[in-house]
Amino acid sequence: MMDWTDRHCRTLHRLFSPHALLYTEMIVAAALVRGDAAKLLAHDPREHPLALQLGGCDPAELAAAARIGAAAGYAEINLNVGCPSDRVKSGAFGACLMLKPERVAECVRAMRAAVAVPVTVKCRIGIDARDDYEFFADFVGTVVEAGVDALIVHARVALLAGLSPKQNREIPPLKPDYVHRLKRERPSLPVVLNGGLADVPAILAALAPRAEGTGPADPGRAGPGRAGPGLDGVMLGRAAYHRPELLGELERALVDPSWCVPQPWQIIEQMVPYARAQSRHGVRLHSISRHMHGLMAGREGARAWRRFLSEVAARPEAAPETLFSALPILNQGLAA
Repeated sequence: MMDWTDRHCRTLHRLFSPHALLYTEMIVAAALVRGDAAKLLAHDPREHPLALQLGGCDPAELAAAARIGAAAGYAEINLNVGCPSDRVKSGAFGACLMLKPERVAECVRAMRAAVAVPVTVKCRIGIDARDDYEFFADFVGTVVEAGVDALIVHARVALLAGLSPKQNREIPPLKPDYVHRLKRERPSLPVVLNGGLADVPAILAALAPRAEGTGPADPGRAGPGRAGPGLDGVMLGRAAYHRPELLGELERALVDPSWCVPQPWQIIEQMVPYARAQSRHGVRLHSISRHMHGLMAGREGARAWRRFLSEVAARPEAAPETLFSALPILNQGLAA
């Protein structure tokens, strides 16, 4: 998520889940190739496993950017053709590229030829009036022929005319059945679902194989959902950002049943030394603490915690140790 999942955000999220694959915010390939790549790709080794998400439409430029990312240690290169923002649309990439599947395929082939790490694509189920399953399936077929290693699907159409990026995340109806049908028709293709997933039960249900006669109706066919394999993963955005504890709950549910989801005070104990180290490089506390508003989500004291971050930790002179002064608020939430 642009301007959200920066290196400080990812460091926080890694504390909740040792195994989740974290993604960078989308970085424009041209900026990486022609700009300060070292600054754009800077990250802490503790963030791994880590994927680099790119935006762009020029195969050669994307290949060069992918090569730079792989050399910097990123474990996956992801091409975003699902972002509906005006900034992306004006650059002729993002979701509008779904109307040019052959160009996307060219980009994938160029990136795969440039790097040894997996090359994946994040897309929508359609764009504007093209929200039928046939359009989606044809797009996927073209990209699969180019050799894409996995597909991440935000199960909403992108409406580029008349809706803001925020509205594009909320107004177009979710159609996860498109994604399940795709997985059934292409069982060997790793398929990841994005959109509308906000709790562990919903995520486990999305990953579970679908038995004959269960599940929602199959788009374009009558009757109940047919038997099919479970999806290969889910991608979380704002749900994890606003309540990062969800990542810890999934770590326990999917990876390690013995995993103890860190308590807010334990997160603070680890983020203060990190913020102290970053301050030596001129990073203000606010650049880190702005990602921590969801630390107390759903707990007693959540409002007081957010107020503390906005009014105290955001001060230009605030030192990393300032976070320790909020421990009474965190302990209040723990006691509740």
